[in-house]
Amino acid sequence: MTPPPPWLVADIGGTNARFGLVTRPGEAPESVAVLEVAQYPGLPDAVAAYLDAHGGGVRPEAACLAIAGPVQDDRYRLTNAGWAGSVSALGIPYVELLNDFEALAISLPHLAGDDLVSLGGPEPVDGTVRKVRAVLGPGTGLGVGGLVPAGAGWIAVPGEGGHVAVPAVTDLEIEIVRALRADGLPYVDAEHLLSGTGLPRLHRGLALVRGVSADLMTEPVTASGIVASDDPLAVETVEVFLALLGGFAGNVALTLGARGGVYVGGGVLPRISGRARDSAFRARFEMTAPALSGYISAIATSLIVAEQPALTGAAAWLAQRASNVELV
Repeated sequence: MTPPPPWLVADIGGTNARFGLVTRPGEAPESVAVLEVAQYPGLPDAVAAYLDAHGGGVRPEAACLAIAGPVQDDRYRLTNAGWAGSVSALGIPYVELLNDFEALAISLPHLAGDDLVSLGGPEPVDGTVRKVRAVLGPGTGLGVGGLVPAGAGWIAVPGEGGHVAVPAVTDLEIEIVRALRADGLPYVDAEHLLSGTGLPRLHRGLALVRGVSADLMTEPVTASGIVASDDPLAVETVEVFLALLGGFAGNVALTLGARGGVYVGGGVLPRISGRARDSAFRARFEMTAPALSGYISAIATSLIVAEQPALTGAAAWLAQRASNVELV
């Protein structure tokens, strides 16, 4: 049984670590703060810094940490940063470790209204509708998770689906993959292109295909710079990115049978939500299954724009453990 609050909740990504405190089960996390992962040697240092600066002297007896990478028992490893180890080093008696997209999946029944922006298809289902849902998202990496009805509640399904092969289907996309392979990347997985770290790589691949002079490609290119730029190559890069992401989302929907909807999280798309709605995302989503057009066109696609949804999921996980009932 989970100890009583306050509880520490966290969403640990490759770039940022988000922390909050839950003072009562069922309530939103408070005292939320974002720390840069690169500024701390490891997770224990970041936790200590957060509690000292924002915890008001509280030393929680329980925590739920959502980690952007594989977790097993009490051990974690960030896929896109150097933090790794055992949560026993935190000095917190009760700690639950989740994959970050496992926590995001758990948050889905708690999201509604302004928490979501439609990316096409029907309206998102109500939080009480009991159908399989999928969540994916390009952040520093590319995460994937699922949420499956179980009894009166839900079971979150973590995964590493971002490392499947990139869903290149158009001639241009195939040429980009070939160019990147020739440029020294022997295997191109989805995360290599559909992530914050992947956008610059996609930009380079498109430049190689378009024959942009190498002299024009020597300046550092970042994901933020690409999405903010009106340069034609940057604009086309974002268009290709969104089309590929739509195809990837369709594959996830079909694999999980996510008739309760596909939800897109992560840090990249909220910055370009308008472009995402007007892009080829939804068309490519529906193109993934021509033989099942009615099936996939009936699946809603939504962008998560809620503040800190993984913290909401981590808090819901601890509340479920404390009450010893199915997750609701």
